[in-house]
Amino acid sequence: MTELRDLTPHVAIPLEQSTRDRRQRRLLRDYLPELVGLERMLAEAPVQVETRVLERVALKSVTVPIYRVDIGAQSTEAPALLLVGGVHGLERIGAQVIMAWLQSLLNRLRWDQELQNLLSRIRITLLPILNPGGMFLNQRSNPNGVDLMRNAPIEAQGGSAFLLGGQRLSRRLPWYTGTPEKGMEAENLALERVIQDLLPGRPFSLALDCHSGFGWQDQIWFPYAYRRRPMRKIASVMALKLLWEQAYPNHTYVFEPQSRHYLTHGDLWDYFYKQMNRTESGGFIPLTLEMGSWRWIRKRPRQLLRLEGLFNPMVPHRHQRVLRSHLNFLDFLMRATANHKNWLPGSEQEPMLREAAIMHWYRESG
Repeated sequence: MTELRDLTPHVAIPLEQSTRDRRQRRLLRDYLPELVGLERMLAEAPVQVETRVLERVALKSVTVPIYRVDIGAQSTEAPALLLVGGVHGLERIGAQVIMAWLQSLLNRLRWDQELQNLLSRIRITLLPILNPGGMFLNQRSNPNGVDLMRNAPIEAQGGSAFLLGGQRLSRRLPWYTGTPEKGMEAENLALERVIQDLLPGRPFSLALDCHSGFGWQDQIWFPYAYRRRPMRKIASVMALKLLWEQAYPNHTYVFEPQSRHYLTHGDLWDYFYKQMNRTESGGFIPLTLEMGSWRWIRKRPRQLLRLEGLFNPMVPHRHQRVLRSHLNFLDFLMRATANHKNWLPGSEQEPMLREAAIMHWYRESG
């Protein structure tokens, strides 16, 4: 397999230019252009950007890396923002949104003094393509047939949706969770290492995981997916929602717990949320951006003839619109993380915001 190493400034690239290497690059260009674009972006990034390979996923004809990108403050006392894309290989637009924002950030970093000052107060970590093997194969699952979003060691409380909520019948069916005795897949273990390295001890952290393929509207989902009871830090989610709506009153996102739609087994962010919020100190809020792909299909029904058309905008101008439409929200999350002390609820505000959240999201479920 082609060996990768870190070269100046920070990015890992192939060593030899053998026939096999050239064939591998052609395959990546044809089947995983997002990875080629990411490597090119990182090769040209400012020296402040740190890049490493977390894991290499071996396929029959190619080996693909999982990249971690770090920008900003080195201090572990700085708040952190974690951005993840490409968890489901078919939902390429999730990785593309993360990469579009990263490209914008890197371009601004060269001249924007205010942005440079902001980054001195926050740590930003990106995993733009967590499932490069699934993306290369153009399938939802990873190369082992496991749905990475159904693979964590956590079980749904109550009835989960048949198949959709996760199943152990067969890897040939969608939403396969894997088996408990094998533990989490390599991609999820890589994400877990990042979370354990990045988040403990920080005063506050946010995560955003970008997906597509559900409904007519763009939705911001938050835990839980495994039960219908509110999360312990629901007051902080309500505070963040109100902050966003005050800053961008004409937005079109719908903030909801995922459990309002269906319950699932093995939800990654439920698992990591519970792991990171065992104590009262600090706080970790994971969010999921679920882009409403049904709108793209309604405007171009023949997308249904292509598998990727179910989950991605196929018309160039619509694709560009999606990429730019989420830049404000990612910028907002960066600034909200850096300025968390100015909006996180204190002991006086928390009971009121918690009650408001329960009335807003959970009154129907009791």
